[in-house]
Amino acid sequence: MAELKLPDLGDNVTSAVVVGVLIKEGDTIAAGQPVLELETDKAVMEAPASEGGTVTKVLVKPGDEVKSGQVIAVLGGAASAAAEAPKAAPAPVPTPAPATPPAAPAKPAPAPAPAGQRKLIPAAPSVRRLAREMGINLREVLGSGPAYRISERDLKRFATGEISPAPSPSAAPAPAMPLPDFSKFGPVRREAMSGVRRATVRSMAQAWSTIPMVTHFDKADITEMEALRKRLASRAEKRGAKLTMTAILLRIAAAALKQFPKFNASIDTASNEVIFKEYVHIGVAVDTPTGLLVPVVRDVDKKGVITLAAELGEVAAKARDRKLTPEEMQGASFTISNLGGIGGTGFTPIVNWPEVAIMGVSRSSLEPVWNAEKGAFEPRHIMPFSLSYDHRLIDGADAARFCRFVAEMLEDPFLLGFEG
Repeated sequence: MAELKLPDLGDNVTSAVVVGVLIKEGDTIAAGQPVLELETDKAVMEAPASEGGTVTKVLVKPGDEVKSGQVIAVLGGAASAAAEAPKAAPAPVPTPAPATPPAAPAKPAPAPAPAGQRKLIPAAPSVRRLAREMGINLREVLGSGPAYRISERDLKRFATGEISPAPSPSAAPAPAMPLPDFSKFGPVRREAMSGVRRATVRSMAQAWSTIPMVTHFDKADITEMEALRKRLASRAEKRGAKLTMTAILLRIAAAALKQFPKFNASIDTASNEVIFKEYVHIGVAVDTPTGLLVPVVRDVDKKGVITLAAELGEVAAKARDRKLTPEEMQGASFTISNLGGIGGTGFTPIVNWPEVAIMGVSRSSLEPVWNAEKGAFEPRHIMPFSLSYDHRLIDGADAARFCRFVAEMLEDPFLLGFEG
């Protein structure tokens, strides 16, 4: 008899929830074969078997919370190297484009990593099947989704050389600094972080340690734009949309990204290249009870403001209801974080790697502005905003021009029809 244990979940993840059991008593399994589907940080991944044999008892069921090293099944006799494959036929997957010219030899399937070195990789079962067919080792692919979740698009980009292999860990991460015993100073209570918060901790720490960021601050007179927004609000409502300043900013940001393509790019340090994206997908930070989520609005440059307002309302509602799929949070090339509805005069948002810039919007207010033609002050609606950017690619002058472009479009709604 042998105990089948859950491998290391990786990335500081200590537990996960079982959403599917892929084995049953009597099954003969091989080392590396998927045995469980787990959910962690809003991603579903497969857990591979650390060794082969015949399943005599399954110790977990859907809904159970499991931890690294926990016994999940009991095995009988060891499976031979030529253990039978699972009898269930795999779901059909699309035939991928060849990764090499026809004359090149086929790429051999990667051998499974030693049991002690296996870690769970965030990827859906269909993505794992496609990787096996394409002969791609998922450990070499750095996913573009939340918590580095790997998509079919990531596999195809990896196969064609569009993205470089993920760097292998050269050393174990530094241990966390021990905290003092706060209970010595008074009563305390502990509360487990949600999966969303744990993912935020990792992604923000990774972005902060990778990107040298600078933040540029500016202001825009949105008096005319705000009047136009209120005037067109009823037209948007008839189409089931709420016309917000964020929806308008989506359209303006798309025009700015077309005008300044470096802000719609990513840095490939492995090849010393800049990847310029021909598409404009913009992430919008949404405040939810479980933490900050960033759904992505796609092809912003091809849509009108009212259409964008409707889509924005839909994805924001799904974010608050925790109904977003991982795919709906992937692929952004720029991000907007609007805190104007809450308050504040300015903030420094953190760039969401591998993007190179993010816009932060604060609460607008009435301010006295000198009108030289009238020789008097007059009240104007002024909106402060900021732009954090990756200084490796974007210079300060670039950021200033980008912000001035955004401010000018906000100040003159007429330009939206031309630049957009």
